[in-house]
Amino acid sequence: MTHIFVNLPTTDLERSKAFYTALGCDINPNFTDENAACIVWDENVFFMVLTREYLATFTDKPIVDPSATLQTSVGLSRDSRAHVDSTIEAGLAAGGAEPKPAQDYGFMYSRDLDDPDGNSLSFLYMEPQAAEQGPEAYLAEQAQQ
Repeated sequence: MTHIFVNLPTTDLERSKAFYTALGCDINPNFTDENAACIVWDENVFFMVLTREYLATFTDKPIVDPSATLQTSVGLSRDSRAHVDSTIEAGLAAGGAEPKPAQDYGFMYSRDLDDPDGNSLSFLYMEPQAAEQGPEAYLAEQAQQ
């Protein structure tokens, strides 16, 4: 089984922990201390939120400021459009920011959310038939109905 660990820099670890728990995540105390927090998204996906100083100990590359530079965007699926919206609303209430309007492609609905440090998250819902058939076939089928 593969587990995904996404390392994210923060300037305020406590603020980050509050933000991610507001999204419904748990914190694994076995891998959380004054330098890092293990945010449990689900049984296979984890965010390691690390102080910028601590993250710098793992690399010789400069740590970008996520409020000014996009290094990566993490996309996470939701069960419905309403679930996308409720996740974004929870994130906004917990200090996040929505950098652009929702995107509706007909087969997929997505909204972006920056955490309080500016780390970019995307939440999306894709129609199950579009995931099976591919977007072009799904949209063509919808146009015929």
